Amino acid sequence: MSIVKRRLSPEHSRAAALEAARDLLIEAGPQAVTLKAVATRIERTHANLLHHFGSAAGLQKALIASLAESVTARIATAVLKIRAEQGDPREVVDLTFDAFDEGGAGAMASWMILTGNEDALDPILEAIHNLVDELGEDHHDDVPLQEQTLSLVLTALGDALLGGPMANALGLPREKAREIAAAQLRQSMAAHGQTGSGQAAPAS
Repeated sequence: MSIVKRRLSPEHSRAAALEAARDLLIEAGPQAVTLKAVATRIERTHANLLHHFGSAAGLQKALIASLAESVTARIATAVLKIRAEQGDPREVVDLTFDAFDEGGAGAMASWMILTGNEDALDPILEAIHNLVDELGEDHHDDVPLQEQTLSLVLTALGDALLGGPMANALGLPREKAREIAAAQLRQSMAAHGQTGSGQAAPAS
């Protein structure tokens, strides 16, 4: 009995490919995200994916962009909750760390760079830049926001790549890097008159 393939619009076909690529990334790591593997998973041809992405590197870069956009949208929501004194900075930290670790963005970006794709971080950097611009629209003191973002993203990326072995070697809990990042974010917010978790900045 033959299986009749569903006809998908180009947009839906591309979205299905990115979803399959994301699943492969989480299940088997960045080396598993190939045109052949994704095509097999969504029952499409190699040529079909070439049409959408141009190459394996194009697919991987599109995946990074998709991950970055999803993550920064969630981070923006968490930051806005903190500004409204309805959330804790730890929520932003966890979202960022989870994106680079459990979501696979850190491993994917690092693997792409090591295999010669020097533009691998561009989609992540662009998404973060857009996030800072969006959050800074009604927040005039944007230098601390940029500094907070830089510190948090670099810490999250480093933790995704080396956090486990480093914590183990130093005899520290695996969560310690997140705790440090959250404490630094709270301290930075307090120093610049921002609030989090319903706490006002201390008087100077």
